[in-house]
Amino acid sequence: MTSDSQNPIVIIGGGAIGSAIAYFLTLQQPGCEVVVVERDPTYAQASSALSASSIRQQFSTDINIQISAFGIGFLRHAGMLLACQGDAPDIGLHEGGYLYLATPAGEATLRENHVLQTQHGADVALLGPQQLAERFPWLALQSVALGSLGLSGEGWFDGYLLLSALRKKAQSQGVRYVADEAVGLDLAGSDGVRHVTAVRLKGGAVLPCRHVVNAGGPWAAAIAGWAGIALPVVGKRRTVFHLASPAALPGCPLLIDPSGIWLRPEGKGFICGFAPHADDDADFAPLEPDCNAFESHIWPTLADRIPGFEALRMQGAWAGYYEMNTFDHNAIVGLHPACDNLVLANGFSGHGLQQCPAVGRGVAELLLTGRYQSLDLSPLSVERITRQQPLLEKNII
Repeated sequence: MTSDSQNPIVIIGGGAIGSAIAYFLTLQQPGCEVVVVERDPTYAQASSALSASSIRQQFSTDINIQISAFGIGFLRHAGMLLACQGDAPDIGLHEGGYLYLATPAGEATLRENHVLQTQHGADVALLGPQQLAERFPWLALQSVALGSLGLSGEGWFDGYLLLSALRKKAQSQGVRYVADEAVGLDLAGSDGVRHVTAVRLKGGAVLPCRHVVNAGGPWAAAIAGWAGIALPVVGKRRTVFHLASPAALPGCPLLIDPSGIWLRPEGKGFICGFAPHADDDADFAPLEPDCNAFESHIWPTLADRIPGFEALRMQGAWAGYYEMNTFDHNAIVGLHPACDNLVLANGFSGHGLQQCPAVGRGVAELLLTGRYQSLDLSPLSVERITRQQPLLEKNII
């Protein structure tokens, strides 16, 4: 990589991904000059702040399972790793597990995934209908052929607290956060390979840089476009519903129903969500909750699956963006061949919070040493898109 050691590394986007990269850069190389540009320090529309904030090992690709293996270890020790001046943050990690339910049509996929997951040491059990009924008597198991339950290493946490702790720790290590909006890149170079010399800000400042990291979340395609790069990343609205029910669901994990609805405990109630049909999933839809979906889809489906939910009530709802990689719903990480110092960390498609520790560490290694040292993230490189070879993940939520 071409570099100018007199200039800082500039990260565009101060959410969980950008802040994790900043944290690991200054952890791995104390004194490394890093500037994070974040246009909204309140994170009012940030995916990190609006996420349901969970982590799982139940993926169907080697790289995603390995990323999550590091991620759960980081989250378990976040209080120690991100402590500042003796103040250890508590991100509220609860390892309640994921439970995937499959119809006969999906049973083979769960079994195939289980083989790969256990090869990587994931603590996941396959349960037949009788075992599911004994463990979760509140479930109605019509049409269910198999369940896959994470026994450890899976669950949920407070994503905003993780983001805040990463940012605070990065700042304590010398990272400078700039409250402004990046609006362009200054470029040099020819022969098809460009080099970013500076990041331009809306307020008029120009930040010279040796490397620039695109951690722009749903808006990553616009940033890449400043360098003449087409990036298949868009914002897809996802609504999270806050529910109340008199029914008790002892031992309730994060449930993934065959319908695509997910549900998990939250305080004294529950939260849930779903992926809209492609025909009703516009890019960058306004961040207004799709409350009509509760009456038409969520309530009747959950009441069929959990009979005690006939008295389910919606207490509230909010919406945030998935930074969706429309090519294959997996992250795009690493250098782009058309620009020798622009690093991509985009398109996490709903997995950004759980993947930010491993991606933050990996991108920091790439920037500081020229290659990945701990975990090879090259399966997530942009080259798979230019080759039209998608990294297919079967366990999409």
